[in-house]
Amino acid sequence: MDDRAASTLATSTAQRRNFSRRLLAWFRRAARDLPWRQTKDLYAIWVSEIMLQQTQVATVVPYYHRFLAQFPDVHSLAQADEQQVLRLWEGLGYYRRARQLHAAAQCMAREHGGRFPTTYAAVRSLPGIGRYTAGAILSIGLDARLPILEANTVRVLSRLAGYRGDPASSAGQKHLWSLAETLLPARDCGAFNQALMELGSEVCSLRAPACDACPVAMHCRARAEQLVEKIPKPPTRTKYELVREIAVVVRRGRKVLVRQCQPGERWAGLWDFPRFAGSRDEIAPQVAALTAVDVEPGERLVTLKHGVTRFRITLECYAATCNTNPKRQRGNSKSSAAVRWVLPSQLAALPLSTTGRKLAQLV
Repeated sequence: MDDRAASTLATSTAQRRNFSRRLLAWFRRAARDLPWRQTKDLYAIWVSEIMLQQTQVATVVPYYHRFLAQFPDVHSLAQADEQQVLRLWEGLGYYRRARQLHAAAQCMAREHGGRFPTTYAAVRSLPGIGRYTAGAILSIGLDARLPILEANTVRVLSRLAGYRGDPASSAGQKHLWSLAETLLPARDCGAFNQALMELGSEVCSLRAPACDACPVAMHCRARAEQLVEKIPKPPTRTKYELVREIAVVVRRGRKVLVRQCQPGERWAGLWDFPRFAGSRDEIAPQVAALTAVDVEPGERLVTLKHGVTRFRITLECYAATCNTNPKRQRGNSKSSAAVRWVLPSQLAALPLSTTGRKLAQLV
């Protein structure tokens, strides 16, 4: 192993050319056949990049196909109702991404003639697009010489440089962004960036990296110094908070009650059964506060366990019946405009959270 090569990658032009040549040759042989790699359409690449944020590739593929079939271009997405967009996104999580995708499409329709912009500044000005996403879209679609830095490339670059600091810190980010830019070749930047991500995903993994199969192992300082298992520095472990929540399936004849989550709430824009943090004893007052509907709590239907960011949630679902004349309920709550009585069959058309969809299947 060449320790000198490992330590001079950022300063030696010859080393960088060797690194780039080896990485790109490996990528041509080993690249996974992913649908967004078969196009140079900036719109399609953008959709894939937003979907791939904090989401596994295997999960994204069917969503990507369905989304582009429904919204094949900027205009179709811009003209869609947000509820359509959220319903198609249902199950991918992090729904703010879908709302920002929709808002960005409307921005492009207004300001760019329905075309995806081609300048870095214009792309960065769109909702939901940061430095990484802009660089990925324009380098992959237009071969723009722009660096990227995301989870996989953070790991690869940290090991290449033997960086022992916190990669999430300001100093760490500055160092790694600079290295990412320095390593970019004069051309094939899109393929190079994808190759770096592929290397991190398939070879330079967090645990048990396949160093013997790495095409650029001779350039890796962490390997030369036997620090691969210690780099990058692990993040502070998340402290999870245990939460108990109640969801209520309120019936009035054949219909059930749902409310739209408001801005600032979890799952804003999606529909849900009345839900709150608390106990069964609070069902009547909490449902009244959320929907202005007076209910009589019934039996427990099911208990679900799930996680949302740093919360580990035990969700108890109860049945309830409406015991107030519906005509007397109108206008009694600020949220009444976001409340609907729907037939169970109509729930299929509404965007729901994953647990909301599970409860919908019960009714």
